[in-house]
Amino acid sequence: MAPRAQWKGFLKVGEVSCPVALYTATSTSDRISFHTLNRATGNRVKREFIDSETGKPVPREDQIKGYEIDKDDYIALEPEEVAATVPESDKVLRVEAFLGCADIDDVYFDRPYYLAPSARASEEAFALIREGMRRKKVAAIAQAVLFRRLRTLLIRAHGKGLIATTLNFDYEVRSAKEAFDDVPEMKIKGEMLDLAEHIINTKPGAFDASEFHDRYEAALTEFVKAKIEGKAIAKRKPPKVTKVTNLMEALRQSAGMGGDKAGPKQAANKAGSTRRKTRKSPTGASSRQQRKAG
Repeated sequence: MAPRAQWKGFLKVGEVSCPVALYTATSTSDRISFHTLNRATGNRVKREFIDSETGKPVPREDQIKGYEIDKDDYIALEPEEVAATVPESDKVLRVEAFLGCADIDDVYFDRPYYLAPSARASEEAFALIREGMRRKKVAAIAQAVLFRRLRTLLIRAHGKGLIATTLNFDYEVRSAKEAFDDVPEMKIKGEMLDLAEHIINTKPGAFDASEFHDRYEAALTEFVKAKIEGKAIAKRKPPKVTKVTNLMEALRQSAGMGGDKAGPKQAANKAGSTRRKTRKSPTGASSRQQRKAG
């Protein structure tokens, strides 16, 4: 069953346009969710909006938005007034410019969507835009009214389609200076930096999302299953943390050197020598085992 499109409109690059559809690329619907219950009765409870002065419930039709201009002083905004401020949508995703795929700091990334052609007649124009971007290794910056707000999107080639990632506006992204202001300027060099580089070189890899598991969700699933089956819930033991007060010693241990004073090059040579000693023959036995058997 095909997914339901979150938005439909037109992707326009200059005078080339094609009908497209946006599909949600990420979802939390598969996570375990809970309801709030009354502990005494076991019944589900409902949320009510209560007037802060009278203490009486306020029905939905009497609830409106308000902006606080002073403490406990609000300007009331009627639904039709709020709706009138929403920019009109012409259902067009207009490409404003092209730029390098890595030219935007990913701190501005908000939410990804799959962008695909929504009509057979548009597939050729869609493929032309996609392959042109792929060949030039560029992304497109576009704007459109999505979900009642003007959004800026970064569009990139992705497989047979495109990825359109909504971007945060500048006022929504906090300055990194606030977070890093107290971080002192420090220069690391010599053996410490050599060891750090050695540790990094021993752990090469590539990102594969299937290798990363949500351990919290798995544990929660097992917990709920045990509760349903009436099984005892095993208490989790706190993880053991080994404190290393000496940074150089921690680096050596991370590099697999233990208390050895040898540098990272010697550690790498030692590791290679160990691998050579235990190299197996085509029959599956190590050379040491073969000599013993002979």
